[in-house]
Amino acid sequence: MTEGDETRSNASPFGGKAILPCVLALSMSLSGCFLPNVGRPDAVPDVPEAYREASKGKSDAALPQLDWWRGFKSPELTALIEEAQTANLDIAAATARITQADAQARIAGAALLPMVDGNADFTHSRRSLTTSGGTSNTGIGRREGNLYSLSLSASYEVDFWGKNRALLEAARDSAVASRYAREVIALSTVASVANTYFLVLASQDRLNNARENVRAATRILDLIRERLQAGTTSGLEVAQQEALVAQQRALIPTYTQTVEQNKAVLAVLVGRPPERVNIRGGSARKIAIPRVTPGLPSELLTQRPDIREAEANLAGADANVYAARAAFLPSIQLTGQDGWQSAILRSLIRPESAFFSLAASITQPIFDAGTLLGNLEQQKGRQEELLQTYRKTVIQAFSDVDQALIAVKQQTEFERLQTRVVEASRRAFEISETRLREGTVDLVTVLQTQQTLYQAVDALVQARLARLQAIVSLYQALGGGWPPTNAEIAAATGGYVWSGIPVPAPKE
Repeated sequence: MTEGDETRSNASPFGGKAILPCVLALSMSLSGCFLPNVGRPDAVPDVPEAYREASKGKSDAALPQLDWWRGFKSPELTALIEEAQTANLDIAAATARITQADAQARIAGAALLPMVDGNADFTHSRRSLTTSGGTSNTGIGRREGNLYSLSLSASYEVDFWGKNRALLEAARDSAVASRYAREVIALSTVASVANTYFLVLASQDRLNNARENVRAATRILDLIRERLQAGTTSGLEVAQQEALVAQQRALIPTYTQTVEQNKAVLAVLVGRPPERVNIRGGSARKIAIPRVTPGLPSELLTQRPDIREAEANLAGADANVYAARAAFLPSIQLTGQDGWQSAILRSLIRPESAFFSLAASITQPIFDAGTLLGNLEQQKGRQEELLQTYRKTVIQAFSDVDQALIAVKQQTEFERLQTRVVEASRRAFEISETRLREGTVDLVTVLQTQQTLYQAVDALVQARLARLQAIVSLYQALGGGWPPTNAEIAAATGGYVWSGIPVPAPKE
């Protein structure tokens, strides 16, 4: 073997001095020499020490349970909520968006690794006699022949300034935000199921009250008709009572419609057609009233998924700004190719057929008509937008809790007072009915006591509904007992916790 043959042998793709492994090693060693210091700005507004409407006491430091809906003591409500958590189509769509975000993060991470391709080529060609200078007995000089080639090629952009790493961090933050977005939808779905179920119960209560009112008003109508036959009253009183009976009877179809329509809404929330859902309902009076403790305002920053979503989006904007700045700096590209090439197939995999090439290039943007500057300004504007969005989300969260606490407190008091109104109105109606039988009361008084009782009973049902919905709103404002710990989320996604945010594992 000659010296040249030995040199070509050492330059073989799988030899001890192969160039392709050197390209890969160099690219990996230079990758991320300057990584972006990406983090969330200190953008949290002033956090109050306690909620204004929260009761004083250590018990208020306790956050709601994850399964807070069990506090209403309704097995049917619990079953509906748990079914909605697994079958709701909006939640399923949000889960699919998580898959998309993870795939996008994987795509962004691919730029941090070299691209390696295998190439196999075969060419059969004929040379022109008028341009080839004649023919030759050598393989190269033949007019017609074949060319075989087998090689590996690699290319890599050295992430010297951390641009690609910043884009990967932005994609990861987007994946994290998609997880929090799913939790926002899940929490909203749970609250919608609870509120709609309570609407069904309240409508059934109003329907039952309307039927009871029809029976009571019919008893009074029979008494008035008896007095008409006895000549102690006029047809006007009979007509007035008949109108009251008809008015109460006319409410029955309206309440029935509300019950059935809300059952259909519940069916959509659990991902099934109405014909496949059987909701018994019952009475809102049988629903237990849980005591909700709001905890501390500072805990709301990690308790609300919408705050965590805004936080992750802001962190992603920081990374995009860094990447936009790094785009102004030179881009370093490494390429390498290693393989065999021969005009004869049987001599393709031989030392003398080996070849390689190695190239490095640096590209510095000089004039791009403002494209890079425009991109930087756009990303900075997006960062400022998300910063203000994050601040508003935090302030809105505090406001939501305060409003819900006010509603719970006032609706509780209103229901208590309205209960007294119903009790007094019922006593007045019972007394007036007794005296009507005795003939010692005028019909105007009886009519007034009936209307007062019917309105008071209906108002009590609505007060109960408003109180239940206020409690649901408070749970929702507090984050609904969400989330599990960061460690649990990281374990579930196979990722880690970065800057307080669970990050999915990179799929490289």
